Amino acid sequence: MSRGLHLDAYLLAFDTRAQSLQDRTRAGFLVRAAALAELAHRGAVAADGAGRVRIVSAAATGDPVLDALLAEVGEPPRSWKAWIRRSRDDTLEAVEERLAVLGVVTVADRDPYGPVAPQRTVAVDDPREALDLQVRVAEVVRGGAPVAAVPFTDAVLAALAAHGHLRLVLSGHDRRAHGRRIAALTGRLADEAPGLARAVSGLNLTMVAAQGGMGGG
Repeated sequence: MSRGLHLDAYLLAFDTRAQSLQDRTRAGFLVRAAALAELAHRGAVAADGAGRVRIVSAAATGDPVLDALLAEVGEPPRSWKAWIRRSRDDTLEAVEERLAVLGVVTVADRDPYGPVAPQRTVAVDDPREALDLQVRVAEVVRGGAPVAAVPFTDAVLAALAAHGHLRLVLSGHDRRAHGRRIAALTGRLADEAPGLARAVSGLNLTMVAAQGGMGGG
């Protein structure tokens, strides 16, 4: 059962062999996009005619990560892509704290006065949870089940893994061989938030641009 797109997206990006995120920067984009998709799916946010994200319902979600993001989305209005890029590191750390509270991961901060730079370390308590999720999402892309029958959360996670070039889940060959199916899975998100689906489709380019210091919004 999904704990929420943003929490599952974190586990999707976690390398259980290395006991660390495959790419912390990439994971930040993924969990931020997933959290926005979760809010859109709940009917809490939506884009206006100009493509700017606005709050539809400010009611508490019961999830501190989503509630913090919902409060952030309030002002000023920005595009989906801009919200994916903004404060993604804060959201990533908030997701880790939430997973720790739920007993899924153990979080430890290294001594800032030690010989190495301070860096957060996270361990998944039961690696099978992450592995099973990664296998399931990969099968969503490689399998033949009707896209309409795929759970919404799995469809969005598959789209994030594909467009986010998450090699831990899908290889470049997978992305090329199943391009039409990936587009159809992304279409599940487009049914609810077309602008967000477009932003997710361009996620890898957005990550490259952000890491290069280029603008975008």
